[in-house]
Amino acid sequence: MKAKSLSRLREVGIIPIIRASSADAAVAVVEALLQAGLTVAEITLTVPNAIDAIGAVAKRFGGKLLVGAGTVMDAATARRAVDAGAQFIVTPCLVPAVIEAAHRADVAVLPGALTPGEVFEAFRSGGDMVKVFPAQAVGGAAYLRALRGPFPDIPLVPTGGVTLDNLAEMFQAGAAAVGVGTEMISKDALDRRDYAAIAARAKQFLAAVRQARAG
Repeated sequence: MKAKSLSRLREVGIIPIIRASSADAAVAVVEALLQAGLTVAEITLTVPNAIDAIGAVAKRFGGKLLVGAGTVMDAATARRAVDAGAQFIVTPCLVPAVIEAAHRADVAVLPGALTPGEVFEAFRSGGDMVKVFPAQAVGGAAYLRALRGPFPDIPLVPTGGVTLDNLAEMFQAGAAAVGVGTEMISKDALDRRDYAAIAARAKQFLAAVRQARAG
């Protein structure tokens, strides 16, 4: 299962990060992303009743979409997310206990890291891909390129400040995939329940990834 999840994450190249005000809204966003052709979604644990949302998505869209749990900060929550149907786990920073829990459940894990030491430790501890967060705040593509020097074999996923304008640079700098939050799923669109706008934005990001990789 883990190998398939990692293959899908790399193939799609974008991990949409859903931070909605309710579980129902999170599920509606997933549906909009799927309609746009995006087959990966990360529901953060900051969403109220996030575990329920993950469960609902896994049940409704299980065969079509890879659902993950984000902002996971302890092993117990990781286990609950996996039990609900999460197929990958993402942490905001390096949390070894979560990496271990994901390994035991045989699901992919993307620990968060920022400094070279954290990136190395996240991978050495068993991270399948390493989320570099907040990427844009520390130099974006230039920082990613610098990390690729000593760590050419660590799959890096820049997250935080990834936009349509800098996405191509991230892939040129060696990103395995990118994490995208409010630039795709804006608070304004969520407040208006404008899921069509979210789907349209998702299509733009998908097209940008294809173009970046083709270039």
